[in-house]
Amino acid sequence: MSEKRSKEELAATIDVAEWQWIRPHCERGVLITVSEELELAEVGYRVADDDAGTVGGWIAAGLIGKPTAEEVAAWDMEPARKFSMLIVSPYILMGK
Repeated sequence: MSEKRSKEELAATIDVAEWQWIRPHCERGVLITVSEELELAEVGYRVADDDAGTVGGWIAAGLIGKPTAEEVAAWDMEPARKFSMLIVSPYILMGK
């Protein structure tokens, strides 16, 4: 059985990555964007905990989700742009 990581442990693994490094994860369909209104570690914790109610509420409110084609096109124009990111396998969470 795998050990569940705490919110604090997840926060310690948040890193910064350039769009060009993150883009392949977008192409694989595992990239989830997170609104700046939310704390990346909190989202990661809820996703890892399978908290469907909270995560579903965030999706419905447009606070987390897959990037739009327009966002991807804009970020492609700026491949060195940096984003906060957190790996919560199999997902990559990216702060907007």
